[in-house]
Amino acid sequence: MATKPDAAGAGQTGTPRVAYQGEPGAFSEEAVLAYFASPSAVAVPSWRSVFESIADGSVDSGVVAIENSLGGSIRETYDLLYEFALCIAGEVTVPVRLALMALPGQQLDDIERVYSHPQAITQADEFLRTRPWQVMTAYNTAGSAKMIRDRGERGAAAVASARVAAIYGLEILAHDVQSGEENHTRFAVLSRAADLPVGWIRQRPATPPKTTLVFATRNVPGSLWRCLGSFAERDINMSRLESRPSRAARWEYVFWADLDAAVDDPNAAAALDALREHAAMVRVLGSYPRAAEG
Repeated sequence: MATKPDAAGAGQTGTPRVAYQGEPGAFSEEAVLAYFASPSAVAVPSWRSVFESIADGSVDSGVVAIENSLGGSIRETYDLLYEFALCIAGEVTVPVRLALMALPGQQLDDIERVYSHPQAITQADEFLRTRPWQVMTAYNTAGSAKMIRDRGERGAAAVASARVAAIYGLEILAHDVQSGEENHTRFAVLSRAADLPVGWIRQRPATPPKTTLVFATRNVPGSLWRCLGSFAERDINMSRLESRPSRAARWEYVFWADLDAAVDDPNAAAALDALREHAAMVRVLGSYPRAAEG
């Protein structure tokens, strides 16, 4: 099913408006450009703003970080997925390569403060611990670079994608400050409908299907075991399972799962039917091709 045109968006033809969190140069913007063929990328200040912009029709779609290969799950995203009635229409993985950058003329020995998003700080921790810098969090990697440019702040550096330096007139002091070579962030592509028009999406290799869902167990012995058995009995692999606190009651939880199957696969459909018999709540957020590994 394709999305329908609306007054604020592009519909099935033209250029889709796609929201991302941060500033131009952010990894979220890279996700937009990697997934969509010819998007109009719309910067918004927060993950919540991405969800709100899609829900109210200001944009056609949006991307949100859902997991980093080193830092793990982006918990705020899961909470917002539970709160908003949006669909996951796809996913894209972006390699994370980080650089340290500062105003022109600055040297490493001049730096006293380093700004970046908490995830990027975690991912660059080994490098940042090599000097007695004051490490300070910012709302976005590219935003930290923009802040230094706007303030003309000497003695300060930002950790961000290397391409950010040219955007904000900074100079790179150190390349590849991230830990390890396999640092990737996975982004969910969100929309108000289950599918996006094919013409919006950049061509990519065919990949196996994946389905994301959230469910809540009943508060009785063996409930989770029976829920998980719905998939095991039908040979449906669950590639990811994670719990998050329920907003409905104290000390109760919902479970997020990724299935290695499409929602219309007969065994997966039967497993979901069985799950609904055992669970207190089941919601399928989307069935889509798995991201190609970059």
